Amino acid sequence: VTQIMEHSEQARNRFQSELEFIQCLANPNYLNFLAQRGFLRERPFINYLKYLLYWKEPEYAKFLKYPHCLHMLELLQYEHFRKELVNAQCAKFIDEQQLLHWQHYSRKRTRLQQALAEQQQPQQQPPPHGNAATK
Repeated sequence: VTQIMEHSEQARNRFQSELEFIQCLANPNYLNFLAQRGFLRERPFINYLKYLLYWKEPEYAKFLKYPHCLHMLELLQYEHFRKELVNAQCAKFIDEQQLLHWQHYSRKRTRLQQALAEQQQPQQQPPPHGNAATK
């Protein structure tokens, strides 16, 4: 029983660690840090990034707070992208593009929510002609 509990706790810790790490991949500055330190050239690390692709499965992706990390994880599978991340300008460009995407998404989502709220409001009926109280 103790071994099962230890295994369960280890699995939970591993899940939490991988969840935290994969979400860090949404940060281009962190990717630049990894690239500059040489991690993105190391075969074991590249293999680990490939292993993490299981997070794209809906049963795991539902736990992500920053789903954009999955797109970055996909891009990290390509050597050319990993090499470009050494350049701080590349990371800055990605960061700016993410910001623009989020701003556009936010505005679009707000407009959609407003339109939906307007559709759901009951149509106000105009008052009937003549006033019954004055008769």
